[in-house]
Formats: sequence, structure tokens, C-alpha cells
Amino acid sequence: MTQPAPPASLGARTVRVPEDRTGQRLDNFLLGQLKGAPRSLIYKLVRSGQVRINGGRAKAERKLEAGDEVRIPPVRLESSQDEGRSPPKGLLTALEASIVFEDARLLAINKPSGIASHGGSGISFGVIETLRALRPRDSLELVHRLDRDTSGLLVLAKKRAALSELQRLLREDHGSGIEKRYLALLVGRMPDGTMSVDAPLHVGLRQGGERHVQVNPAGKPSMSHFRVLERRGGQSYCEIRIETGRTHQIRVHAQHIGHPVAGDDKYGDLAANKRLREQIGLKRLFLHASTLEFALDDGKTPYLLNAPLVPELIEVLDRLA
Repeated sequence: MTQPAPPASLGARTVRVPEDRTGQRLDNFLLGQLKGAPRSLIYKLVRSGQVRINGGRAKAERKLEAGDEVRIPPVRLESSQDEGRSPPKGLLTALEASIVFEDARLLAINKPSGIASHGGSGISFGVIETLRALRPRDSLELVHRLDRDTSGLLVLAKKRAALSELQRLLREDHGSGIEKRYLALLVGRMPDGTMSVDAPLHVGLRQGGERHVQVNPAGKPSMSHFRVLERRGGQSYCEIRIETGRTHQIRVHAQHIGHPVAGDDKYGDLAANKRLREQIGLKRLFLHASTLEFALDDGKTPYLLNAPLVPELIEVLDRLA
């Protein structure tokens, strides 16, 4: 008989990592063990040393091995009122309709703008929680993430082997692991051809814990390639290929070259955003993850996944003279 999980208010417990969790990051493992805990709390527990692996401190990105013993501290979750609740029906319907690809190993959606990849920080239900509610028999894990305001292709793994292989490919920066392409409207007239931006990015925290990214020599290497598809109304509709997957990479690189993403209220041109909102009804970030190309089974099984540009962005392009 399955034993219920211990209440969050009990003492510390030690969990032995099972075989099928080999290679999983510590933070993601803890999110599974502490249902409903916001990601910020998980990181705080790890940083403070309250979480231990085999008796020693560890970082959030540490990869677990089968048999590792993870000490999980007592946690009182104030959001326990969400336990047992289901995602809103409208969200369930929207995400079910957004599925663009599925096979035995992967599920891909065309994520709507405004929906977070996962819950936390005041968000009860993100993509992963909602799809798990839709597919309770599937073991779903996020392969990667998209910013809440970005729409487009988001891939989930149904098999741990596929998750491990895809995450390995994602770590192959400046390589051919996964080719990622986005569509964006940039403010102003970009030059013809392809503009490559090689600018290191550093993630900092503002007061209140909000992440803010900036070009900084101390940051991680980051590479983006911007190519103009067409110009409309003095703006540039572009395809962007990224070789690295840093936080807010496209948005900060676009700001860096003087052509921020239209509708970006964090790194963008506020006056241009206001003008585009009033003139053509752009009420969101114009950034869409359009294509992922990769191969599983050590290169033997190719995948080319596409998420078409969503209707509200097509309408914005149509309104641009």
C-alpha cells in the first residue's frame, strides 16, 4: 500500500534517489518532492545548506545519481490551499488545443503568451502543472522553458531517457545540439542581411528578487543571429537563431544593438511600445519561439518541430503599413 507523503510541517527526511531520476537536477528533484513550493523557496533552501546530498552541501544545478541520499528539510507551505485543486477549465482547454506535436517520447505545444512554464511566485498553475492534470498517466517533464510573455514552441519529455538526451543537447553551447529559431518584431529599421551578436550576459537580481539581465564581460558567452525577413511600418520583422539559451537572451541582445523587441516592457523602448499599442494594438511582447531542430538516439532520429505564429501577432503584422 502506498504511504502518503509526510505533511510539510514534519521534521527533516532523507530520500534515496531512484534509478529513473539519475541525471535530474537537484532543484527539479526538490520541486517534485515539495509539491507546491515556489522555485524561489527551493533555491533558498539549497543556498542556506538545509538541503544535503550524502551529507554534504550542493548547488541547485547538481546532477543526481541513483542511490544519492537527499536530506529534505521541514517546510511549511502557505499555498497549501492549492493542493487538490485543478487548473481552471479555460486553461486546460487552451493548453489541450495548443498541442502541435506528440509521439511516445515528446509532447510539444504552441504556448500562449501570458502563461508561465511552471507555477511559483504567486502563480498556481503553469504549463507543466496544467499538462500533468490533463495527462495524469504520463510522466511529463519540461525540457526547457519560455518566458511567461513569450509564445511558441515548448517541449516536454514523456520519457526520462529523452529528457536526459535533450538536456545534454541543450548544454552543447556554440554547437549543433539543438537549433532554436524565434520570430520577433524589432523596433526601428535593422540593416539588411544577418547581424550576429556575440555579447556575454550576466543575470543579476533587483530588490524583491526580480531577475535583470545585462551585457557584461563577467557574464556567460551568448550568441544570437538576427536576420530581417521584412520591414513594415518602420519596424523590422526578424528571424533570430540562438546558439546559447541564456535568460532573456534575445531581448537583451536586441536592446544591446539598439533595436529592442516591440512590446518589451522590461528591456524595450517604452515610447515605441506605447505608440505601437495605440496605433496597431500590440499589447504583448512580440517574441515567438517558432522552430526547434534536433536529433535523438545519438543523431539517428531527426526532429523538426514548428509552432506557427499566433493569430494576435499575425494581426499586428497585418496592421503595420
